[in-house]
Amino acid sequence: MFRAVLFDLDGVITDTAEYHYLAWKKLANELDISIDRKFNEQLKGVSREESLRRIIAAGDKENKFSLEELNALATRKNDNYVQMIQAVSSKDIYPGILELLKSLKEKNIKIALASASKNGSFLLEQMGLTDYFDMVADPEKVSASKPAPDIFLAAAEGVGVDIKDALGIEDAQAGIQAIKAAGAVPIGVGSPEILGTDIAVVKDTSELTWNKLETIWNKQ
Repeated sequence: MFRAVLFDLDGVITDTAEYHYLAWKKLANELDISIDRKFNEQLKGVSREESLRRIIAAGDKENKFSLEELNALATRKNDNYVQMIQAVSSKDIYPGILELLKSLKEKNIKIALASASKNGSFLLEQMGLTDYFDMVADPEKVSASKPAPDIFLAAAEGVGVDIKDALGIEDAQAGIQAIKAAGAVPIGVGSPEILGTDIAVVKDTSELTWNKLETIWNKQ
């Protein structure tokens, strides 16, 4: 039986993707760079710094900013985002997630957050979920962001569980690649066409029940 579940945040526990998009679009507009929702798909699951690099590249402005200026831009985007997410509450938890967390706790399964979001702890607190999580992996302390495996390896290590004894839940292609690279068993939320036909995929979080996770684990 698996001993830990490693959760992504955006698109799995709640949906802050829209806030990320609006904050990035606001910054891009200020830099005279045009991005749309289709472009935003490639930003899902990747770090703030990598997202900024992709936006800068889309505007052919790679050599226009110093490292100090890039850091300031990333901070400006985050300030916009943090202002937008102040209203997040327990009402924003995705269907089935609270019930799943309760089931995992009852069965003494370790629970960790493996998100690229540097606001992960704040959002869990806003939603009243902090006490369910045994640890929150710090994206600032890992060498590489998704699709590298680092954040999932850190999450498993943080709860004292071998990565091969863990399930990872993701809604982004980069996240699924990270789970695979780490050696955990992936579960995708969304479309097999995007996340892969070689893994277990549920159409939405309401399908993420204890029985479902147990079935997926036993099949792998």
